[in-house]
Amino acid sequence: MRRIVLLLVALVVTILALACEEEKEDAAVATPSPAIMVTATPQATPNGEATPTPEATPTSTSIPSARIAFVSERDGNSEIYVMNADGSSLINVSNHPEFDFDPTWSPGGTKIAFMSKRDGAGEIYVVNADGTGLADLTENAAHDWTPAWSPQGSRIAFASRRDGNDKIYVMNTDGSGQTRLTTNAGRDDNPVWSPDGSQIAFACHPDGNDEICAVNADGTGLINLSNHPAYDFEPAWSPDGSRVAFISQRGGGQDIWTVKPDGTGLMRVTDEAMQGEDEYEWSRDGSKIAFDEGGAGVPRSDIYVVNADGTGLNQLTPKSEADFMPTWSPDGTRIAFVSGRDGNSEIYVMNADGTGQTNLSNNPAEDNFPLWSP
Repeated sequence: MRRIVLLLVALVVTILALACEEEKEDAAVATPSPAIMVTATPQATPNGEATPTPEATPTSTSIPSARIAFVSERDGNSEIYVMNADGSSLINVSNHPEFDFDPTWSPGGTKIAFMSKRDGAGEIYVVNADGTGLADLTENAAHDWTPAWSPQGSRIAFASRRDGNDKIYVMNTDGSGQTRLTTNAGRDDNPVWSPDGSQIAFACHPDGNDEICAVNADGTGLINLSNHPAYDFEPAWSPDGSRVAFISQRGGGQDIWTVKPDGTGLMRVTDEAMQGEDEYEWSRDGSKIAFDEGGAGVPRSDIYVVNADGTGLNQLTPKSEADFMPTWSPDGTRIAFVSGRDGNSEIYVMNADGTGQTNLSNNPAEDNFPLWSP
């Protein structure tokens, strides 16, 4: 974390007396008041819908250096680990013999939400990035999974089976105010917030078909964004909120498409019908998308980068290896990913042009699902 630098304010006091008398200086140290994180609390209405409350932008006394969270089996079970971007200072933050999975960073990079089965069914837990302050947020006997922080850090969306079907819920970051958002037919999961916090995109299944839907943060305004009989999944908002990306099997392949939040302006980004895309991520400035190309039944996969308009396709990793799950560094200069080139899954990092590929995790166990902090 970067600490706020204390300003030394020099007050030069000149005594007007004799012309030969020396000047004297006094230095005063200004100490800033600690910043306070302001949190807005949504209220549940009698019909179960959440009333939207404008979210205050969080402030922090410090900004953490970029780190990478990932899932590792080095302790004999699935755990959440955090390390520095050079592989140092490795910490097991979940630290439990049961299954821990699906880490997601808070917007400030100080906390991690994840799914854990330590209580039997899946629950949403949160922990500080140093492994302290572990808390069970959902505390429900049904399965809860896929946590997603709101952009301002005051709420968490997640999927839950507590009402007998998979639906999208939201809650405050202390676990209070758990409210169901979606009521449409079919199951809903994998929620992702729009950058301004006004909408949530998610995987929906109306009439048994796999689609991408979006809903306002109060549960109103449901819209089918993909609206096609082919399999559509894995939504992700562009950083400026102008488009929603997803993977679709329309067109004879498995490719990345984008669409406007109102369902118009559908655009195909990749056209790799022979193999198909699986995992992808927008660059932080929204100009590019990193993705892996592999698909079911393909013995290898490779990391590519493409411009958001589909131009400038560039292969970053060699065709002879299994490389997948790319994630961008906050400054856009590096990409972390998983590689099987050492005989097991390891977390690697490389420059955004594919040079400097380096093993960070370096452990014989399986390491997967890297996620760079904000």
